[in-house]
Amino acid sequence: MRLLFLGFGTVGQGLAELLIEKEQKLRDENDLEVKVVGIGDMLKGSLYNPNGVDLKGALEKAKAGEKISDLPDAFEGDALELIKATEADMMIEMTYTDIKTAEPATSHIRAALEKGMHITTSNKGPLALNFHELKKLADEKKVKFLYEGTVISGTPLLNLARETLAGSDFKEIKGILNGTTNYILSKMEEGLGYDEALKKAQELGYAEAVPDADVLGWDALAKVTILANTVFGADCKPDDFSCKGITEITAEAIKEAKSRGKRFKLIGKVWRDGDAVKGSVAPEEIDMTHPLAGIMGATNAVTISTDTLGDVTIVGPGAGRVETGYSALIDIINAGGKR
Repeated sequence: MRLLFLGFGTVGQGLAELLIEKEQKLRDENDLEVKVVGIGDMLKGSLYNPNGVDLKGALEKAKAGEKISDLPDAFEGDALELIKATEADMMIEMTYTDIKTAEPATSHIRAALEKGMHITTSNKGPLALNFHELKKLADEKKVKFLYEGTVISGTPLLNLARETLAGSDFKEIKGILNGTTNYILSKMEEGLGYDEALKKAQELGYAEAVPDADVLGWDALAKVTILANTVFGADCKPDDFSCKGITEITAEAIKEAKSRGKRFKLIGKVWRDGDAVKGSVAPEEIDMTHPLAGIMGATNAVTISTDTLGDVTIVGPGAGRVETGYSALIDIINAGGKR
């Protein structure tokens, strides 16, 4: 299976590590031989060789902060030119997320689908804003459009809903979709103020210097929209749902809730209301007996309410180099391997 990487940052490098480490396992267990024929990165440069690029060399260069285009097989041209030139079976789209425009990722995915490539992406923008257009194009081209990493990284929530719970009707999906805010709330419960907890999250790399996407709920809102569109079949945009972050929660409120057997969590949820699909992001007081209440630190967790099994809760990492890279590995196996 010939792969084209678009984006070779933290997540792309995590996937590259997994492909090297698990080469024999993929061959033995999934009857899957993987060859990376192209890598494109806006900052690190691009490579293309139809016979396979030097993935280990590219990984070493990237980790050292050097240009991968210093290697043989350097490609001159932008991402769309690389897609046009590359003969690949699947594109891994891991460029930066722009939730307002979903570009340039949507254009990358569209161009690769037009060429008949399968797609895996961890990019939330195209799924939140253009899912149905891209899914329709993938169906027309008879290729797979996969996106396990867009909601809670490599924790297989979307595969759980699509495959393992196939045949079930979903009443509601709710959960902790943002690890940064969960970490902050956990630290506030330990006695830190909001500003101090946020600073600690930034020091650990959980929160950006400008943390608005996390603390105002926008990241969770994008994920709620993806769940509404991909699992519930809605055709929604982020602006269709209400969104409130954690910035107004005080240490006193957390302490008072705990005295009543409750714990604050930033909850993103999607549910059916008759024929309508609704969604929201907001802090909620969760009863201590609920599985979501016990999820502390930067961990994510989601409860799916079904007609067949009742509530099913999945817990796992929502971020990380190898963890998100693993989400793409799942999709690669789904597209080309024997399971």
